[in-house]
Amino acid sequence: MIKVVAALIEKEDKVLIAKRSTGDPNVLGKWEFPGGKVELNEDEIHAIEREILEEFELEIKVKKFIVNNVCEYPTKIVDLRLYSCDYVSGEFKLHDHSEIAWVNKNELLNYELAQADIPLAEYVIEMKTNSKIK
Repeated sequence: MIKVVAALIEKEDKVLIAKRSTGDPNVLGKWEFPGGKVELNEDEIHAIEREILEEFELEIKVKKFIVNNVCEYPTKIVDLRLYSCDYVSGEFKLHDHSEIAWVNKNELLNYELAQADIPLAEYVIEMKTNSKIK
């Protein structure tokens, strides 16, 4: 099983997603919460901050773990772990993605998301809905 971390970065009630342009054919051309693989002996918080710096040249600060989804792709099993993160600094530069989008949470499922990201998006939408009730 491959452990992958993803960042939920919010701005003005919108969340950041990115369209994958390199790497695994299972996610190529699909939208995802930005992130990447956790290296051997690396903790998840360090991994997500490192991946966002490598892929977007942005500095972020992890706030907390939100939810995970174990997804079976044809060639591997991925444990995708979503963390709430704050933007700290940097200007977007895309290295592994063709575009980014700031999306209203309730519109996340209108994008062609990577299979592992769909349950995470559903959870984020549900969090938003439940927070309005409280």
